[in-house]
Amino acid sequence: MTALLDWLYIVFVEQFDFWIILGFFAQAMFMMRFVIQWIASERVGRSIVPVAFWFFSIAGGSLLLIYAIQRQDPVFIAGQGLGLLIYFRNLWLIFKEKRKDPAI
Repeated sequence: MTALLDWLYIVFVEQFDFWIILGFFAQAMFMMRFVIQWIASERVGRSIVPVAFWFFSIAGGSLLLIYAIQRQDPVFIAGQGLGLLIYFRNLWLIFKEKRKDPAI
């Protein structure tokens, strides 16, 4: 039990700096996209993906990419980098469709 407490102390207290704060904030932004999607789906009684989902995806993904670059984690960098391309593409498709039909 002492080893676990020592490890938790090192991870959450000794290493606590700006980058940890950024990492937690980025995770919170990324998590909010699921909260937004869940609330929007509950309101209409079916699964939907609101535009705010993609904005939170971009905000959280961008911050997580910055965090991953600072931590020099190539797996995390590749995953967030590809994800950002997909999020921007989805927004582009949404806005392109709205330009064609403003009633959407």
